[in-house]
Amino acid sequence: MRKVLICLSSILFFLFSSSFFIVKEGERGIVLQFGRVLRNNEQKTLVYTPGLHFKFPFLETVKMLDARIHTMDNQADRFVTKEKKDLIVDSYIKWRINDFSRYYLATGGGDIFQAEVLLKRKFSDRLRSEIGCLNVKEIVTDSRGRLTTDVLNSLNRGTINLENTSLINVNSMNALGIQVVDVRIKQINLPVEVSDAIYNRMRAEREAVARSQRSQGQEKAEKLRATADYKVSIILSEAKKEALIIKGKGEAKVTKIFAENFSKEPYFYYFIRSLRAYENSFKKNENLMLLSSDSEFFKYINKMIAIEK
Repeated sequence: MRKVLICLSSILFFLFSSSFFIVKEGERGIVLQFGRVLRNNEQKTLVYTPGLHFKFPFLETVKMLDARIHTMDNQADRFVTKEKKDLIVDSYIKWRINDFSRYYLATGGGDIFQAEVLLKRKFSDRLRSEIGCLNVKEIVTDSRGRLTTDVLNSLNRGTINLENTSLINVNSMNALGIQVVDVRIKQINLPVEVSDAIYNRMRAEREAVARSQRSQGQEKAEKLRATADYKVSIILSEAKKEALIIKGKGEAKVTKIFAENFSKEPYFYYFIRSLRAYENSFKKNENLMLLSSDSEFFKYINKMIAIEK
């Protein structure tokens, strides 16, 4: 009897524990009845929020789905612009489940890997289409924000036939039960072969500009030097002219002073002139003069000799 009671207790405990389930924070639960998603009377999927909930054991099973925002990094891929130029675009997508029933059916039982494969395919197609309508300048400058906004809106656009889930269009994010929260482009690069060609062209253009600026600078420098030399020559000539005028005036004034003073004392004037003549004549030892001793030139010397005698 005891064994029967223990067995019944175990069965009851198992049934009781199987009748309840807990949904963790950040998750949502959907109940499957014989493999079909359980709906209410209004044909809406029963989605269980975090907490403790009841289900019928054996008849119903619970599938837990992650309700948090997921980030999917896309591998850098090559895209062609409106002007037929290649770009390497590196991007990522943030998404979450907004319809758990659709998500479960479209991804084969809530497989997140399958969901990202479908999402990546759709995103790549939309991004390729949008980039194909823009040129490189628009993509990397003004239209970059508009580009991601258009892709985001396009991904979230779509409808589904609720009466026939076999008609689900996996090319629509709404059909997948997914909402794309954000689309971002992390980096835009040129292919190596294109970037090298552009770099070489830019280098050649910069070198041409540098040569042009150097030649223009040299031309301006020559003009400035010529102008400066011209101004210097004018200033020097004016300075020399003014100096000669001042010098001439000074010499004239000196001559006038000498003339006025020597006219008062002519004898002193002749005496000074004779001394200067003696000084200039006998300045060098090798000077040789052949003159008579009683010459007028030796007038003052003879007088001094006579005085000393």
